[in-house]
Amino acid sequence: QVHLVESGGGSVQPGGSLRLSCAASGTIINIDAMGWYRQALGKQRELVATISKSGSTNYADSVKGRFTISRDNAKKMVSLQMNSLKPEDTAVYYCYADIMAVGSWRNRGYWGQGTQVTVSS
Repeated sequence: QVHLVESGGGSVQPGGSLRLSCAASGTIINIDAMGWYRQALGKQRELVATISKSGSTNYADSVKGRFTISRDNAKKMVSLQMNSLKPEDTAVYYCYADIMAVGSWRNRGYWGQGTQVTVSS
């Protein structure tokens, strides 16, 4: 089995910073793309940032210049540094990873349980 566990969410004032982390565990053969998505109340889940195994990154326009995604392949971890947070960044943030697990013949996507980020004064 494969699990993704997020940490680092919380409440912060506008302009503040938070760092989210996500660790993958289980019978993992390989991890390709990893990323973060978010879902605000009443809205659809949307992409925040992704990072390939080689380190290529992609960001939503709304977070470019404020958020930075990184990963540690040896530790099977992905992180999201969020700076200059705005109230509109308030959402549940989900970790995602494209994983080949033991016993599988192809990659499949796995999701974390989500962590709440609230930006409010």
